[in-house]
Amino acid sequence: MTTLSSAKYPPIYPAYCFKVSPTFNAWVKLTAAGVHRLRTEPAYEGQNIYFSLNHPIRFVRLVGIIVAIDDITTKYTILTIDDSSGATIEVKITRLAPDISSAVDCPSNTTVDNLNVVAQVGVFEVVVDGQNLDIGTVIKAKCTITEFRGDKQLDLKRISIVRTTDEEAQAWVDTAAFRQNVLAKPWVLSPEELKRIEKGLKVQRKKEKEHQRLKAEHEARKRARKKARGQKMAEWEQKAKKKRRKEEVIMNYGALI
Repeated sequence: MTTLSSAKYPPIYPAYCFKVSPTFNAWVKLTAAGVHRLRTEPAYEGQNIYFSLNHPIRFVRLVGIIVAIDDITTKYTILTIDDSSGATIEVKITRLAPDISSAVDCPSNTTVDNLNVVAQVGVFEVVVDGQNLDIGTVIKAKCTITEFRGDKQLDLKRISIVRTTDEEAQAWVDTAAFRQNVLAKPWVLSPEELKRIEKGLKVQRKKEKEHQRLKAEHEARKRARKKARGQKMAEWEQKAKKKRRKEEVIMNYGALI
């Protein structure tokens, strides 16, 4: 079973097949222009899943030059990246609240462990592994995909500085190879692979159903034990109450003599 997105694109497999795709759980090597070309599908809107042909994509890796650094708010900082693909793209850095970032075990003041934003009076710096980012710095960014005002935007998850031209060139080779070997052709599952996935799904659903059954039985036993304890407590309190009344009668009788 597949989902037809349109006659223009190859059919999209059901979501339970995504886990075996070469892109769904991978840092997909794309250019800025490639990210902007990704499309949404009605069945997956709001899930941050995008498609190239019928490849489901959630995570991307981009290599490019920083052409702008903007301190948008106390929560967000934006890096604009140009990778010479004909488009630029914004990479969003999320800053942590002071009460979280000031904790002893917090590695940085952003959601990226090796990146800090220094924002003081007259000073604004973005620091990665102890080195300031600046206009012209080449970075490798691993991100999830979001949208802002109708344009694609990347949400930064991991970052490193590209320090040599050889490393930058290799990144471009890797991006080109991934596009040629994976993204340039539709993702195809054989009938045997589909049957195996569907069988695995049935087994998983059976396990989940059994887990829910055992959980329900466990909760029922807990409720029964709680009810039994409540009944015993009520009986004990009733006996104690009768005993107190008997003692009171005896004491009162003695006081009247």
